[in-house]
Amino acid sequence: MRLEGKTALITGGASGIGAAAAELFVREGAKVAIVDIQREAGEALAERLGAGAFYRDCDVTEESDLVAAVDATVERFGSLDALFHCAGIVGSVGPLATTPGKEWRFSIDVLLNGTFYAMKHAARVMVGQRSGSIITMASTAGILGGLGPHAYTAAKHGVVGLTKSVATELARSGVRVNTIAAASMATPMVANVLTGDPNDIAGAERALAEASPLQGRPGLAMDVANAALWLASDDSGYTTGHTLTTDAGITIGATAEGPAFAEYQPIIREAGRTGLDVD
Repeated sequence: MRLEGKTALITGGASGIGAAAAELFVREGAKVAIVDIQREAGEALAERLGAGAFYRDCDVTEESDLVAAVDATVERFGSLDALFHCAGIVGSVGPLATTPGKEWRFSIDVLLNGTFYAMKHAARVMVGQRSGSIITMASTAGILGGLGPHAYTAAKHGVVGLTKSVATELARSGVRVNTIAAASMATPMVANVLTGDPNDIAGAERALAEASPLQGRPGLAMDVANAALWLASDDSGYTTGHTLTTDAGITIGATAEGPAFAEYQPIIREAGRTGLDVD
């Protein structure tokens, strides 16, 4: 019960990492607002989780939607103790010369501007409370080049920098701000990229296991949810401005015994847009 008495808002909470975090946070005692654009999946998850959760539509590219989501959470539960901003997409892909400006702008709008809006309005509440934990989603592509499409890489580098910058501002208010830099995890978004079927989680797990430096173990949504749980809880009470990697050592140069991780990156870089989903 590491989150007993706390309230969390999870963007992109209807599936993938966001859904895993919502389930884990409720089990650990939190009340959870699940916000997403996937209404059917979000409502079903909230119903399954019971009175400690509710669903609300939210497009993270619209600042007003995040204002309303934060306000609804506070109205429903009385506080906002943790934000896990998990909403994301693969976004624009392909070579620099052929990347359309419209797709670039949309990718940045979802991945970076949406992060800014979520942080801004969670902080509005948390600063008044003099407490809270803001958790953003970066990526291994936010640490190293070549691990994702251009727009995705640029946005995730921006998330890492924004997280550090906001952490310095909010520290004196007792609000902690950290980010999780995850490798590709077996989620619907990644399954769609690797296998062409967002429901083929088993296929994604097999591919990621071959690419994993950590004894052939694939990354799972719950691995990131567990990292978010630690950052949301008082266990990480002296941690802010930190980039927590969940990547089996990829960003420190670890390699797999099976097919090299790099063999899967062209698939990720050249995949078509998968639509709004969670990382």
